[in-house]
Amino acid sequence: MAVYTEIDDDALVDFMSAYDVGEVLSCKGIAEGIENSNFLVTTTSGPFILTLYEKRVDAADLPFFLGYMDHLAGKGIPCPIPVKTRDGHDLRELSKRPAALITFLAGMWPKRPTAQHCGGVGEGLARLHLAGEDFDGTRANTLGVSSWRELLTSCDGHGDNDQATLQERLNKVLDTLESQWPSDLPSGLIHADLFPDNVFFRHGHLSGIIDFYFACADAYAYDIGICMNAWCFEADGSFNITKARRLLAEYQRVRPLSDDEIAHLPILCQGAAMRFLLTRLYDWVNTPADAFVTPKNPEEYIKKLEFHLSVKGPSSYGLDL
Repeated sequence: MAVYTEIDDDALVDFMSAYDVGEVLSCKGIAEGIENSNFLVTTTSGPFILTLYEKRVDAADLPFFLGYMDHLAGKGIPCPIPVKTRDGHDLRELSKRPAALITFLAGMWPKRPTAQHCGGVGEGLARLHLAGEDFDGTRANTLGVSSWRELLTSCDGHGDNDQATLQERLNKVLDTLESQWPSDLPSGLIHADLFPDNVFFRHGHLSGIIDFYFACADAYAYDIGICMNAWCFEADGSFNITKARRLLAEYQRVRPLSDDEIAHLPILCQGAAMRFLLTRLYDWVNTPADAFVTPKNPEEYIKKLEFHLSVKGPSSYGLDL
């Protein structure tokens, strides 16, 4: 469930009256997503997405997120566009939450990604990286490598002996990641959360990229590592090198990787797996049993991290060196 804050009908009509979008016909909560409350609002001029930003999102970051989306859309990236009120505002308040109305993107996210989907994601990610190079806003990666130790420590004392053993092993992996993490790779603004449910396709082609609320400044190749983890593993946990090869080939067709980026791909993939393992582990041990949202099991990313730790080099990801 992803609707944490309900909207009063009269309050919604009053909120929407500030936009030139016509009369409100319906409003339906969207179950997908875990960070914010999202609604599909249909008006006489079409559908829109209304997002109420919950407490896990820093309100000070919202102008960056909305401005970044607006910039990318202006560069031809198929992403939502924040709708402005008649007096020029794209961020307001509704039900005591910061709120924004954004355009609706047609398409469906792939429940079973294919190599073709992975190729579309690779190309789309490269175009996104290039399109953000002249955006004048920035945001630090608050879930980068410097934050992982604190996340892991916050899980100490929870769970059984198996979890204690896992945390001991993760501490050792973190020692390596912290000591070997590259600091001088090509960098800029990255999406940082480009999972299948954040990418829409129509007729086999990428039609939309959504959910920019983890976007930040970091190494471009780290963003690739996140995508490799999200798109290139099968349901049984096995790595699909065909998907990885297609993703990397289409990315490089738009933005070729440097030798340093290629050389560091294994550790970047390890780090991307560690980031999502730790945030899932944190939620797993800290989310109350009666919470509205069910936390995701970290087991999936434990297996992915183990794979990345076992690779012999960049060629294990389908790169022809």
